[in-house]
Amino acid sequence: MDEMEEELKCPVCGSFFREPILLPCSHNICLACARNILVQTPDAESPQSSRASGSGLSDYDYLDLDKMSLYSEADSGYGSYGGFVSAPTTPCQKSPNGVRVFPPAGPQPPAQHHLLGGHQGSLPPIPRNSCITCPQCHRSLNLDERGLRGFAKNRVLEGVVDRYQQSKAAALKCQLCEKSPKEATVMCEQCDVFYCDPCRLRCHPPRGPLAKHRLVPPAHGRVSRRTSPRKISTCTEHELENLSMYCVQCKMPVCYQCLEEGKHGTHEVKALGAMWKLHKGQLSQALNILSDRATEAKEFLVQLRNMVQHIQENGVEFEACLVAQCDALIDALNRRKAQLLTRVNKEHEHKLKVVRDQISHCTVKLRQTTGLMEYCVEVIKENDPSGFLQISDALIRRVHMTEGQWGKGTLTPRMTSDFDLTLDSGPLLQTIHQLDFVQMKVAWFTFDPASAHPDIILSNDNLTVTCNSYDDRVVMGNSGFSRGVHYWEITVDRYDNHPDPAFGVARGDVLKDVMLGKDDRAWAMTDGGVGKGATVGVLLDFTRRVLIFLINDEQQGPVAFEGIEGLYYPAISLNRNVQVTLHTGLPIPDFYTPGEADLSGSVC
Repeated sequence: MDEMEEELKCPVCGSFFREPILLPCSHNICLACARNILVQTPDAESPQSSRASGSGLSDYDYLDLDKMSLYSEADSGYGSYGGFVSAPTTPCQKSPNGVRVFPPAGPQPPAQHHLLGGHQGSLPPIPRNSCITCPQCHRSLNLDERGLRGFAKNRVLEGVVDRYQQSKAAALKCQLCEKSPKEATVMCEQCDVFYCDPCRLRCHPPRGPLAKHRLVPPAHGRVSRRTSPRKISTCTEHELENLSMYCVQCKMPVCYQCLEEGKHGTHEVKALGAMWKLHKGQLSQALNILSDRATEAKEFLVQLRNMVQHIQENGVEFEACLVAQCDALIDALNRRKAQLLTRVNKEHEHKLKVVRDQISHCTVKLRQTTGLMEYCVEVIKENDPSGFLQISDALIRRVHMTEGQWGKGTLTPRMTSDFDLTLDSGPLLQTIHQLDFVQMKVAWFTFDPASAHPDIILSNDNLTVTCNSYDDRVVMGNSGFSRGVHYWEITVDRYDNHPDPAFGVARGDVLKDVMLGKDDRAWAMTDGGVGKGATVGVLLDFTRRVLIFLINDEQQGPVAFEGIEGLYYPAISLNRNVQVTLHTGLPIPDFYTPGEADLSGSVC
């Protein structure tokens, strides 16, 4: 249940939701917080076509509304939540939940006096052209004459919050103690109040009209509260009408008066109970799939934690073997031995870091998934059809989206526990100053944002790259090679057929604003059957000093380039019509057999 807590907190105040209302974007906000972040738009700049409330927009309306909003994130980042009058922009802050919000311009009324709309007492009315911006997705919405009353109350979320808080309470406290509440001993079912013994004797004497009230233990009172039927849902536009039908087009519960007045008269409607059962079934089915993913993730975390131990054991074992080989050549290898041990330790730490980072990333994602699952399970328990249907579509989408995040490759280790470093001391006894590991079969690297052209756009932990220019731009890997045999692949995610991307290797001083291979500082394949969905393989062999290319596992000619020597970096060039993803840490293709090293031109 602890993982679900973040689902139950307001993105503005960071506390548990109190009187949550449901925005058209499917996000929730406390009623008091909604009033605090209202702003007023000028009459001349307020698009009438975007005036709406929580009950009259479709998904397409939201897109148009975003484009027209004066307070969308596309304009100046975020709107200024500075009150209801024009005021200088207020510096933004972060709520306890980490969501960017803006402080109100002046003191706000107490939370308990915030109303859904209109004005009572000293609370000012909501002015015309008031606008509210969702603090999570920053979608802006102009309020109509109903004000905040146009947004439906999220009773399902309110019920889940209430149950969660009750389950976390260590003991039920008396509700009438003035200072330090004592532990409650009884609960009156008629008064719906928890009493300690002194307060019961003082405020609820067993005589007179109160003598017929039924007193039960606090735990029983908690259960009765939890299972008591909720109020029948009423329409936000026709407050005296109960919600009895479901508009399929608008995806919202409606009343008969909504149908009679013509607002939903031409829309397809279905029985509320039938749609309630249908959406519960869909959410349950999606949860089953997500639950399987969560189970796989837990098993995957166990596998990763075991890998940490294996890497540590293999690292110790490899160090021992290396020391033994170096001791056999002690007279000539003392200085070199220290260098090799340093490299092994770096490989050891690199493997541990990669696995630990993946454990941390997977743990966070699993925690979020578990929290969403627990929240959805609590929502399914609700017996309020209309309240459930108000949030079911958004929950189903979230569950599908979260399940998709556990897709292909997510539950695959990014690192092996083996140390693929082979020390071949025989042929190097006479060339001790060139002693090095024969081959590092698996090299892990990413694209390097520091050396990339400014027009290059990186994502996916610097593994996916595109460009915002129509001209060719170059990006290189963050690791260079001068020895051994190395292989990596690049998949083409998007390709509009002009111009061709180029794949290959480059020196550190390659030109970044021309196609790769157009100068003498790079070797590249610039054409040859590359299209969307293709996989380009690059095989760099310093033992034979050759560069070979593959497309979809088929070698492109015998050898593309010969005489490769020196320090080279993996590199590609592309423009905005192309997007590719890098895959490293791959074994050498089966068809290829590395040759003997040519030591005459080798470089350290």
